[in-house]
Amino acid sequence: MNYSVAIRTLGKAGDKYQQLLNSLASQTIPPIAIYVYIAKGYTIPKETIGIEQYVYVDKGMVAQRALSFDEIDSEYILLLDDDLYLPSDFVARMFEALDTYHADVVSADIFPNSERPFLSRMLMLISGRMRARSDDGYWGYKVMRNGGYSYNINPRKNVYFSQTNAGATILCKKQTYLQTCFEEELWLDKMPYALGDDQVFFYKMFLQGRKVMTLFHSGIEHLDGGQTLQTREKERTRIYCDFRFKTIFWHRFIYLPEKSWLLRQWDKLCIGYAFGFGLFISLVKGQYSIFKVKKQAIKEGISFIKSEDYKALPPIKRC
Repeated sequence: MNYSVAIRTLGKAGDKYQQLLNSLASQTIPPIAIYVYIAKGYTIPKETIGIEQYVYVDKGMVAQRALSFDEIDSEYILLLDDDLYLPSDFVARMFEALDTYHADVVSADIFPNSERPFLSRMLMLISGRMRARSDDGYWGYKVMRNGGYSYNINPRKNVYFSQTNAGATILCKKQTYLQTCFEEELWLDKMPYALGDDQVFFYKMFLQGRKVMTLFHSGIEHLDGGQTLQTREKERTRIYCDFRFKTIFWHRFIYLPEKSWLLRQWDKLCIGYAFGFGLFISLVKGQYSIFKVKKQAIKEGISFIKSEDYKALPPIKRC
């Protein structure tokens, strides 16, 4: 069970980054190396435990992960964001999940879905963004046909199969990671707001026939080193990226891999409802500027789908 750690960062997480490093040093199964992939032009942080090795790479949520990892010679790789606290048995439990289920990749759940109020869950359901599901003993997270996802609202076990996950923690064999060809999805970094890279990575693995697992109740804490005050302009940017991402993700990962003509029609109805509701609710609220942002995002997403750059991407095939 030898593994190396690969952390992506801009070097701005401060004490939260130090907490991550400290928690890595306290693991019952320690890493053989810690590599920190920092974006070019950013300063190496002062926080340290004395064993990290820094590698400058291009900036981007995908660019800082879609790498060959030539520096890493361990069998397994643990990919992390820079703002996490890991309990001392975290890595041991991740390996246990891989071994028990003969899985290809596992990620820890960091979303407080069970804490979501009932009204909020209903609004998310009606909008088509996400859906709460009762525990069926098998699924953690599933991708819906409109590009949203459903989640297990009350997981009673610690490990479940999933189709998507949070991307803050990823444990798998290095060779398995490279075979995912994440570099094909660098189109994600062309958006002004980092969004959707985790769903793309895990769902792509799922479509490739990999066993994707979610570890619940792990004790991990997402310290959110990137949290900033949400200005109106940032909110508009986030909404734009959300609708643009869903347009492309739906077409590339849901619609095109589907071979059934009937199910493809259903896919169209699902995405049509999700976008139609999103536009309609903006008009009802009198948010005409947000309506225009959403409409523009969909339009530009479709424009990218029709572009030569998009057509040059290797197609996604469902195994």
